[in-house]
Amino acid sequence: MTNTPSNTRVRRTERETDESTSETESEQSDLACPECTGNLVVDDEHGETVCEDCGLVVEEDSVDRGPEWRAFDAAEKNEKSRVGAPTTNTMHDKGLSTNIDWRNKDAYGNSLGSRQREKMQRLRKWNERFRTRDSKERNLKQALGEIDRMASALGLPTNVRETASVIYRRALEEDLLPGRSIEGVSTACVYAAARQAGVPRSLDEIADVSRVEKNEIARTYRYVVRELGLEVQPADPESYVPRFASGLELSDEAEHRARGLLQNAKEKGVHSGKSPVGLAAAAVYAAALLTNEKTTQAAVSDVADISEVTIRNRYHELLEAEETLGLA
Repeated sequence: MTNTPSNTRVRRTERETDESTSETESEQSDLACPECTGNLVVDDEHGETVCEDCGLVVEEDSVDRGPEWRAFDAAEKNEKSRVGAPTTNTMHDKGLSTNIDWRNKDAYGNSLGSRQREKMQRLRKWNERFRTRDSKERNLKQALGEIDRMASALGLPTNVRETASVIYRRALEEDLLPGRSIEGVSTACVYAAARQAGVPRSLDEIADVSRVEKNEIARTYRYVVRELGLEVQPADPESYVPRFASGLELSDEAEHRARGLLQNAKEKGVHSGKSPVGLAAAAVYAAALLTNEKTTQAAVSDVADISEVTIRNRYHELLEAEETLGLA
């Protein structure tokens, strides 16, 4: 009776050894050529498994389960790797939550029934509650909506919206909002982001699409730039020229001439203490006249959102600077 368990254990050990040996042999056979038992090599470029010795193609048309893109360093690999939609700072949850469409239609465009509409309305309500669980997220959602609205009205590109959203997030983290309106801070962020990106808008243009007054925008902008230590260079008059020239439908020659007038003004120091918008508008008007293209001070005033008196004053100063430079 005592020998039976030991004999059983011996038989089990022998069976397990035989199984492991057969598995090892099968693995070795998978890695060896069936013709000459040579080493097999996987050719990823052609999708084939080939024998190194005799050249036999053991397997072909293998499926490449890797990504369709290539990366040559770790930074590029991290940048290109993706799962789902990219994250964005223009949404308070960075686009990681679920969005339920407001239209009561299914995937085929058919209208939903009454019971389904009630169900979707409940889902929207609870989804909205989960997405904005505290006052900070509600604040951020409202501000980012304002930033997106103003950027769309001003025709600003996506990178400006992203920058403005990041600036507002920093202001919220630094606790700069108490005592100031959400609309005021978000408008100041749009103004700062546009200047940083080299596509500035004047305070008057910003105030036209904002819900706050011009003085509050300027005051909040100075406060945000000072507290966050933003590096915002003074607005260059030349950065306004392409937009004004496009609005007036002027030629490339007139735009180039306007840039030359502004460069001459910088050399003579005429631009110091002057509004960059006024200088750019006057340069565009002067360039149009110099290239025999029809435009009026009223048309330039409408496009640049600046008074005709300012355009006339800056116009004479630009021409005087160019004449002085030519004589020198």
